Amino acid sequence: MALLTLAAAASAQRLSNDELKKQVADTERAFAATMKARDHKAFTTFLSDEAVFFGGNPNEVLRGKEAVAKGWKGLYIKPEAPFSWEPDQVEVVESGTLALSTGPVYDANGKLISRFSSIWRLEAPGTWKIVFDRGTPVCDCKKAEGK
Repeated sequence: MALLTLAAAASAQRLSNDELKKQVADTERAFAATMKARDHKAFTTFLSDEAVFFGGNPNEVLRGKEAVAKGWKGLYIKPEAPFSWEPDQVEVVESGTLALSTGPVYDANGKLISRFSSIWRLEAPGTWKIVFDRGTPVCDCKKAEGK
C-alpha cells in the first residue's frame, strides 16, 4: 500500500493543481451519475475500502466499503433517483493525494435539500476513491423565521 501511495503521489506531482481539481470534479460527477443511472454496482467502484459515510442521523456512520455499499443499496432500487448532486468546489492538497469536493444536493423535484462534503484519496495514478462523505441539510431560513 505504501508503494502504491508513493506511486500515486509521484504521478500526482506531474499534474498541476488545476488538472488535479478537474480530475476530482470529473470523478465526483461520474460518482453522481451512478445515482441517475441507477447503477449501484458502479457506485461501489468509487468507494475506498476505508470509506466512512455519515447518515442522516448524526449517530449513523457506515464504515468500510461493504457497509457503505449495503447502506446505500436501497437508494438504488426505485426507478427514480431520490436525489442528485454535483460538485461546485474542489480543492486538492499540495501533495496531490487528498481532495475535498463539495456542492449542492437536490431532491427528485430539483429542490435544494442539502450540501455534501466528500474527501477523496488518490489510490493509484488517476484513480480517486471516496474516503469520507457527509451531507448537511440546508436551512429554509424564510420558513424557519415564520415568513
